Amino acid sequence: MTENENIHEVEEQQSMSDVMKDVEEISIGDIVEGEVLAIDENKQAIVGLGGGLEGVIPHNELSASPFENVSDVIKVGDKMDLVVIKESKDKENGSYLLSKRRIEAKKVWEKIQKDYEEGNIIEAPVTNVVKGGLVVDVGVRGFVPASMVEVFFVDDFSEYKGKTMTFKIIEIEPSENRLILSHKAVAEAENEAKKEEVLANLVEGETVTGTVARLTNFGAFIDLGGVDGLVHISEISYGHVNEPSDELTVGEEVQVKILSVNKEEGRISLSIKETLPGPWDDIEERATAGAILEGEVKRLTSFGAFIEVFPGVEGLVHISQISHNHIATPHEVLTVGEKIKVKVLSVSPEEQRLSLSIKALEEKPERIHQEPRAEEVPEVEEETGFTLGDLIGDQLADISTEEEDSKE
Repeated sequence: MTENENIHEVEEQQSMSDVMKDVEEISIGDIVEGEVLAIDENKQAIVGLGGGLEGVIPHNELSASPFENVSDVIKVGDKMDLVVIKESKDKENGSYLLSKRRIEAKKVWEKIQKDYEEGNIIEAPVTNVVKGGLVVDVGVRGFVPASMVEVFFVDDFSEYKGKTMTFKIIEIEPSENRLILSHKAVAEAENEAKKEEVLANLVEGETVTGTVARLTNFGAFIDLGGVDGLVHISEISYGHVNEPSDELTVGEEVQVKILSVNKEEGRISLSIKETLPGPWDDIEERATAGAILEGEVKRLTSFGAFIEVFPGVEGLVHISQISHNHIATPHEVLTVGEKIKVKVLSVSPEEQRLSLSIKALEEKPERIHQEPRAEEVPEVEEETGFTLGDLIGDQLADISTEEEDSKE
């Protein structure tokens, strides 16, 4: 054997040794580089690993992302890292089963882990609606529990399928393929940021436009564009309001005045009635002296009755102006809530005072002769806007009239 032949034989032995070394070093779980040699009839990829070794990538291990055609995720000639799943029992297509999907998934999990640690918001499509929540595709399977989908209650999730949404990562466990996501957390953070922005721009005393969001027995919550303010029931109208729903409807657009803003607690007090004309505006035109109005008995006192003739406008019918007949208290002839016609005796817009009469609308009965009597000065029970002279003046006038009648 010549020297050249000896050298060639040695090189061949070394080459075979290298091949055997490569074979011995390939173990389950190893990352190897492969080149796609062919796509077989079972839609599997035949991969060359070097050194004459081959492996196969089963169809379900081709990609971590959903796909329809194999050519969408892999082509002949592509070179890539693959993970060795196990040795193949069917040596015809290669000695090892390989996975491209698991390599991609590993990279995805690494990215998700980084996003989780940094608190990043991720975006992904909803691939399915299942019992208890949504399934999303972020390169790996993610799950959104029903309670974490929205800030409001959702009865039917079917419309979410195929929709791309933003999520916050709540829980991650790659070893168990466990990924819990929440869109609700994203919405809450967005709402809070929007709320802070709206609160910063609200100024006490300004009038703004809002929408009736909710009605309660104590008032109405008005959406001001990301934050709700409360209109207390007493601030809905100048007139008495039994139920907010009697005056407002959900979704209705209203003008409101900002009474106060507590940015620390996020509380806003609003008023609707302060955007409306005052109840005493133009009262002289609506309640001229001598005018006949219909009103409701609101309060009864020892010295008279307060009648609401317009929302927020009450006038006093002094006890002497209730009936031509003598009465000890207004309760003898009137009841709270009763509708009654009254005549306007006088009006004072500056003092917000309206003097009314009921008996002026009734026919005066024939008077039977009797000794003049002195009326008791009424006890003033509350602040009314009427002076003592106003309260007893009509009584003195009645006494004078009775004295004149007795002389005839």
